[in-house]
Amino acid sequence: MLSLFILLFLMTSMPGTSVLGPMPALTPEQTALSSRLRAHVDMLAVTIGPRHELEREGLEQAADYILKEFRAYGYSPEVSIYGEAAFRNINVTLSGNGNSDEIIVIGAHYDSARSGTPGADDNASGIAVILELARNLSSEELKHSIRFVSFPNEERPHFNTPMMGSQVTARVSAEAGENLIGMFSLEMLGYYSEEPGSQNYPPVIRNIYPGTGNFVAFVSNMSSRVFLHQAIDAFREQNTFPSQGMAAPEAVVRDIRRSDNSAYWDNGYPAVMVTDTSNFRTPHYHTLADTPETLNYESMARLTEGLTGMIITLANQVE
Repeated sequence: MLSLFILLFLMTSMPGTSVLGPMPALTPEQTALSSRLRAHVDMLAVTIGPRHELEREGLEQAADYILKEFRAYGYSPEVSIYGEAAFRNINVTLSGNGNSDEIIVIGAHYDSARSGTPGADDNASGIAVILELARNLSSEELKHSIRFVSFPNEERPHFNTPMMGSQVTARVSAEAGENLIGMFSLEMLGYYSEEPGSQNYPPVIRNIYPGTGNFVAFVSNMSSRVFLHQAIDAFREQNTFPSQGMAAPEAVVRDIRRSDNSAYWDNGYPAVMVTDTSNFRTPHYHTLADTPETLNYESMARLTEGLTGMIITLANQVE
C-alpha cells in the first residue's frame, strides 16, 4: 500500500499552482489570436477536410498550407520526404544565440483519422497552436534553439510504425546525436467544458483529477518527469489557463503513449504530451462531428499565450 501511495505521489505531484476561478475577458491581442486560430482550423477541417494517405490530396494541401504559413512568418521550412509514398515532415528552426545545439522540439500531426472526420480538434487544433507559437516566437532571441515540426501519419494504421512521421524525425535526431532538451507533442487542444462530469480518465487515475474538463493536461512518462515539471512550472507562471499534470509509467497508464511524444520516448528523449485529453473529454473523437464550431477559441488563445511564455522561459534557462 505504501509503495502505491508513493507511486501516485510521484505521478501526480506537480510544481506551481493552476489558475483557479473564472477567466477574465480576452484582451484585444487575445481576441485577434483566437480569430487566427479559428481561421487555421477552418482551413484544415473545412476548406481542406479529411487528410490522410487515402485522402492524399487533402494531406498534401494541409502540408502546403503549413509551409505557406511558416514562410509568411519569416521562416525557411525544411521538408523531409520519406517512404515510397513520399510523405512530408515539415520543420522550421529558430536558432538560439547561446547554446544553439540544445533544441526544444514542438510538434503536432497534421493528418486526420480515416473515419472521414474533418479532424478539427484532432488535430487541426494542434497545428493551429503550433503555427501561432511559431508566429509569436519568430522575433524572439532565445538561448536554446526551437524546432517546430509538423508530422503526417500519426493516426492508424501508421501509428507506432516506421511510417509515422514523428518516428522518422525522432530516429533521425537520435542517429545524428542531437541534443534535444525535450519535445512537446501538441495533441488536441480545442475542446473545453465547464460542465461538471465532462472529464473522464483511465481507470487507474480516476477520482484523482477534476471532473470538469476546462483545463489543459501535461502528460509524460516517468523518465520525462523532470522535463514535465520544468514545463508545467513555467506554464503556470504565465497565469493564463488552468492546467493539470501527470507523469506515469507507460505500462500503468497506456493512453499516455497515444501521440507523437511516444516516438521521442522510443528514441531516448524526454517528451510531454500537451492535450485536452482527447476522447476522455470530447464526444466527437474521430467522428464527423469533430468540426470547428465545437471548439473553444478563447480557451485556445489563452493556452497559446501561456505556451508562448512557457517556451520562452524554458529556452532561456541555463543548463
